[in-house]
Amino acid sequence: MTVESATPTSKVVLITGASSGIGEATARRLAASGHRVFLGARRTGLIAAVAKDIEAAGGVAGHHALDVTDRESMGAFVRAARDRYGRIDVLVNNAGVMPLSMLEALKVDEWDLMIDVNLRGVLYGIAAVLPLMREQGSGHIVNVASVSGHRVDPTAAVYSATKFAVRAVSEGLRQESRDVRVTVITPGLVSSELTDGITDSGVRGAVEGMMEIAIPASAVGEAIAYAVGQPADVDVSEMVIRPTAQG
Repeated sequence: MTVESATPTSKVVLITGASSGIGEATARRLAASGHRVFLGARRTGLIAAVAKDIEAAGGVAGHHALDVTDRESMGAFVRAARDRYGRIDVLVNNAGVMPLSMLEALKVDEWDLMIDVNLRGVLYGIAAVLPLMREQGSGHIVNVASVSGHRVDPTAAVYSATKFAVRAVSEGLRQESRDVRVTVITPGLVSSELTDGITDSGVRGAVEGMMEIAIPASAVGEAIAYAVGQPADVDVSEMVIRPTAQG
């Protein structure tokens, strides 16, 4: 095992869905603050490029292939990070999909995908890092939810269900924990690739029409950096970050 050294304030931060959007922005922001980041995603070429950029800018970054719907893949991702850095301080469960549609369209495969990525992926991440954090006596799990975890709109029933569930799991874990911090990050409209997964052209057009007010992914990265940077005895339980113009 080769362990890379760091400054006393540097944390080892694992980020899922780090190939673009919020995950990529968070990786860049945390690395710029001196944290050692480890990026996971299915698109290995993209996370390799992001890691290379971070290191070229003087940061410390690693990467590993990750499919959050596969428990073994999540385990391998976490082990690779621990082998490289010697510990795991933070997991950012960011990977998510949003193929919105009316329930009557019966896009059951897309329902399953949202459950697998948005909820099961979060649970697999927790299962992979929690024993290590308990062993260390410290840790921080950051789960990215959505304002759709606070409200339900037409076309978003299943997506909202998964995000409500992420908030419920997070709150349960927070109450069970005394040495592991738990944060829910709740974004509103953010410029990202999430709309690319909407297969219903009418729904996709409507959502894309709303994106003119979307905030950049870097705004959410800033919020995550704030939560991660708090003292060990301060738990930022939830932050809602959305455009001022969003209703």
